[in-house]
Amino acid sequence: MSDPRDVLHTTFGFPDFRGVQRQVVDRVLAGQRTLAVMPTGAGKSLTYQLPATMMDGTCVVISPLIALMHDQLRAAEAVGIRAATLTSVDENRAETIERFRNGDLDLLYVAPERASNSSFRDLLRSAPLALFAIDEAHCVSEWGHDFRP
Repeated sequence: MSDPRDVLHTTFGFPDFRGVQRQVVDRVLAGQRTLAVMPTGAGKSLTYQLPATMMDGTCVVISPLIALMHDQLRAAEAVGIRAATLTSVDENRAETIERFRNGDLDLLYVAPERASNSSFRDLLRSAPLALFAIDEAHCVSEWGHDFRP
């Protein structure tokens, strides 16, 4: 396995980790369940994106907003990360599912509703998984069951 700092430089273009990023990345790479509570702008997304590029399989990212998913997708693709979204507005769903099943994605962004759908859970059984990440996890406690009708 590559050194996370090397991946940080070559893929993301950053000179060094900030704050607790390195500790979080090391825990994720070691297969430990990890909850990272970090302030806005502290680089939380990097703590699952970087390991996703180093691990076999796909990191499934649960994200509450389609616009946020598409922003993350553009940023990931801009640095060469194999990423996709699987949302109701995406026209290439069949291609994304095939890429996911074949292990051709580092990151797959999905909404909470899709993640809780039985057909998506079936799909998960047919694809190589590296890890799960919940982006914007504070929404769970802030919005609770009232998040969507």
